[in-house]
Order: sequence, then C-alpha cells, then structure tokens
Amino acid sequence: MEKRKFGKWSLIHASALTALSLFAAPAGSVFADAAAANGMTAAVTTPAAATSPATTTTTGTTTPVRNTAIPPVTDADKASKLPNVLVIATGGTIAGQSVDQTSFQNYKAGSIPIAQMVSELPDKQKIADVETLQFGNSGSSAYSMADLYDLSKAVDEALKSYDGVVVTSGTDTMEEIAYFLDLTVQSDKPVVITGSMRPWTVVGSDAKANLYNAIKLSASGRTASFGTVLMLNDTINLARGVTKTNDYRVDTFETPMLGAVGYIDETTIRIYRAPERALLGPGKGKPVFDLAKIKKSDLAKTEIAYSYQDAGGEAIEGFTAAGAKGIVTAGTGAGGISSAMSKARSKAVEQGVVFVTTTRTGSGSVYGGGKGIISGDNLSPQQARILLMLCLSFSSDFETVKSWFTTYGVTEIE
Repeated sequence: MEKRKFGKWSLIHASALTALSLFAAPAGSVFADAAAANGMTAAVTTPAAATSPATTTTTGTTTPVRNTAIPPVTDADKASKLPNVLVIATGGTIAGQSVDQTSFQNYKAGSIPIAQMVSELPDKQKIADVETLQFGNSGSSAYSMADLYDLSKAVDEALKSYDGVVVTSGTDTMEEIAYFLDLTVQSDKPVVITGSMRPWTVVGSDAKANLYNAIKLSASGRTASFGTVLMLNDTINLARGVTKTNDYRVDTFETPMLGAVGYIDETTIRIYRAPERALLGPGKGKPVFDLAKIKKSDLAKTEIAYSYQDAGGEAIEGFTAAGAKGIVTAGTGAGGISSAMSKARSKAVEQGVVFVTTTRTGSGSVYGGGKGIISGDNLSPQQARILLMLCLSFSSDFETVKSWFTTYGVTEIE
C-alpha cells in the first residue's frame, strides 16, 4: 500500500465524515469448560434443531459442518424500503441455553438457532428486513482458521445482495475473528460482529439488546467502509485494537489507548472517529488480503510465544519444528523476551521464521525490529498473529510482510 496523506489506516475524528437448515457442532460455554474441574454441572440438553451430524473426513475424524449457503433476498424484502440485513450465526454465549432463568454461568453455549433468536426480537420491522444463516453453532474457540476463511468468504458473498451483515460469535476469541474479517472482507458494506456475556435465556441478559443494536447499526450504514466493527454493550469499537478485558462483565470489550469509536443510545447512533479507509471512498480502502486469491491450505501456520521470568526457548523451538512460518512474541514491558527465548529466536530466524514483537502488558507500542523481526506497534499478541498469518499466506518476502505491518498494522496520522 502506498503512503497516503493521512497515514496508514489512521483514525480520523468523525467530523471528517460528511433458517435455513441448521448445521451445528455442540460446544460448551465459557463456564462449561471449567465446570468439570470444579465439580459443577454444566450440561444442558441442546435442542434437536440446533445440531446436525458431523462430517467424517478421510482420516476417520469428524469435523463440524459449516453452512455457507447464502439465502436470497426475498421479493418482499426487495420491494421494502428497509435495508436488508443478513445475520450469520456462529454460536457462542449469545445462543446459550441456561439451566434456568438465573443461571448466568451454568449454560450450554451455541444451543439456540439464530432463526429463533431473530424471531424473538421485538420491533425489528422498524429497523431492517432480516434474514438468517446458521453458519455453525459452536463456541468461538472451536473454529479453525479454515472455518474463518469460509466465514469471511460467506460474508463477502452475502454483501453482494444484502445491505449489511451481522456476525454473531462467542466472545472468547471474538477479537481475533473480528480482525480476521476486518482484514479479509472485500466489500465496503457494513459488517458488525456481536455476541453477549450472558446467555439468551437468563434474566437481565445482554444478548437480545446486543443483537438488536447490531442489526440496527448494520442497517444504518453508518459504518460503511469502516471494515468490521464490534458492537456490544451499546459500544462500537473498530476490530483493530479491540480486546476482551474481563471474563464476566458485560462491558468487557475495550480498545486500549484509542478507545471506542461510537455508541448506540436507542435511536441515536453516534460515531466520533473513523479509520482512514472510511475517507478514501468505495473500493479504495480494500485490504490486500483477498481470500479469493488463495486456498485454505495456503493459510500460514503462526503461533504466539509468551515471555516471563527466565522463560525457556523450548516453545519457539517446538513451534519452529512443527512448521510455524511466523511467531509472535508476547514480551515483557516494551516487548522484551528472556535470554533463552532470544537465542531460540535467532536460530529460528536463520531457518526463515518471521517474528513479530508485541507486549504482554495489555497496552503500549513496540518499536524497532531487526533481521527477521518486525515490531507489532500496539497490536495485541493475538491480533498481531492474525495479521502475520495473513501476511505470510500472501507473501514469503520479508520486506513485503514488514511493509504490510507498517500500513495495516499501524494506526498513525502523518
């Protein structure tokens, strides 16, 4: 990407702007994964309509089916004056079925079909004509990068006919899913990802409000050319930089250092700042990572190595031996790593592995670099890994990868 007057994917103040059949894989909730260790019961019967048989691969293992058949916009919706929005569901807590109405943590994630959820939303006819697609019904961490490849292509396909897309997801890895979509979806139309911290069926759940507001935001067109935005708790964050900061609170998602870009207050949608791509005009801010140009098998293996007091180099050695093309180090302070990790990194660089340095502190920028090493600016380790994976999937040239990190990976006004 060539340099532009306002910098590289910079943030500009807003004043600059003038069911189908259900395919599911059962997955536990955030709570369910820990329940066995605590001697607690987390099992909830999954509605029969929410699951379907898994497919069997040639190796005999099973993989969940992902539904990418985009439903057509109906003739009635075409004739309507309302925007057409497709909700693509992947499961998560937002689709959770609780043991009872006060079981905030005792529930089965990815249980309720999205068609049922949308049908239960009141007054949706005031904001959009809504169709649904059950891509899957699993916790967010159950999805592979190959699944996200399919999800991104499904979003782009949907946006050929729909005015906007909402993706529902579990929150555990939502920031990674959102950033992957942000970097790969080619359409300029609004893409909003949402979820919830409480299951659909409990008193005081944030699930219905988040889904309703996500549809409202997508239908409004206010985030056209923003890339993917994340909307929970009435708060709008850009995908780049957002992170989950608490494992239970409904206000968990924040963007360290930079903050939210806007808020939804009933009928009012306020946008206070925007990415540079929103100012470039339709078609001019597309990411270079067009998945139509690569196969799923081209997605590069990338990993994260965490540094701490006297950390060993075995993680880096193991990742390298396992075929990792790139490794992100989550370093102490301004990206520092232990002596043993540094030695292992030097050896891996000689073998062609590309490294990105980030900080484990939760905020702050990392600068510098070196042979085989790129600074991750203020990207979190997990989002830096997403960008590194895509870079290495599209190019093996170190300088090219580095240039993409200094454009897509940096939010700077020049």
